[in-house]
Amino acid sequence: MLRMSLHKCMTRRLSHASLVNRLSRHSPCMSLRGNIVTVAISCLLLVLVACGDDNSDFATRPSDGSSSSVTPKSSDSETSVSSSSTKSSSSSAKSSSSVTLATPCKTKTDDNCEYGELVDDRDGQAYKTVKIGDQWWMAENLNYAYLQRTSELDSSSFCYNDSVEYCDKYGRLYTWAAAMDSAGTWSTNGKDCGYDVECSPTYPVRGVCPSGWHLPSNDEWNNLFKAVGGSFIAGAKLKSTSGCNDNGDESGNGTDDFGFSALPAGYGNVPGGFTYEGYDANIWGSTENGDFNSYGMHVYCNYDNAGMGFNGRFYVFSVRCLKDDP
Repeated sequence: MLRMSLHKCMTRRLSHASLVNRLSRHSPCMSLRGNIVTVAISCLLLVLVACGDDNSDFATRPSDGSSSSVTPKSSDSETSVSSSSTKSSSSSAKSSSSVTLATPCKTKTDDNCEYGELVDDRDGQAYKTVKIGDQWWMAENLNYAYLQRTSELDSSSFCYNDSVEYCDKYGRLYTWAAAMDSAGTWSTNGKDCGYDVECSPTYPVRGVCPSGWHLPSNDEWNNLFKAVGGSFIAGAKLKSTSGCNDNGDESGNGTDDFGFSALPAGYGNVPGGFTYEGYDANIWGSTENGDFNSYGMHVYCNYDNAGMGFNGRFYVFSVRCLKDDP
């Protein structure tokens, strides 16, 4: 019974190479050292710990250099967010029971497709938009230059490698404070949601998004996963058909069945440094986790799944905006 429970739990939570390797180095269940009582107790504790939290820390990556910090979740647990570590965002998203499954939509000529265009009245930039299920999403990463900074950790945006050519290709990368508009420039819903503070955002959080659009909550991200068939395949369905170079041959590209076109823009951190361009997409959400961490959506070139992981606020990620409900 214990072995079956452990196997089931590890298959669900610890399927990636990095975590298995970590278990083999540290887990009494994997090393099989010690007397049988100690091993049995340790295995039971591991089962409880591994099953206890479905949200992974972004910083955990495989030792082989590939990108896989998101642990796949079963489709019936996609909308769960620990009430002890995150604020409720039920007011910002429709209930998961009312999620409309999306119809694959690759071109504007398909009868089932609904495409549009968003013009940001702050700088005149135009973005493609697409309807997936019941949600209207930006089909490109935001590229608004947020430069109203009190400090780099509080409110900053960057180009990957500090080069404008990457902003043209991928959009800008934002600290969580900048994504939330912690300065309250356009809305007070995310005001004071900075680096070293647990805030109380009011959903929906406009953040750095254009007027009429907002930063997605965990519930809204998970509704997107459900609409495209579940988190186990959402990465493959949402990834762009080009840009992945993890294997040198773009074999990790997605099918982009719904026009979301997630690009592997990589990420950066403050005070500096950028990495994983061509390997993964990391996009902020509006749901926080304590004083120092917040949730983001992660898609990796090497894997078909997509999911939410909590991340240090010193990281700089992409931003995709979601249209406000009418």
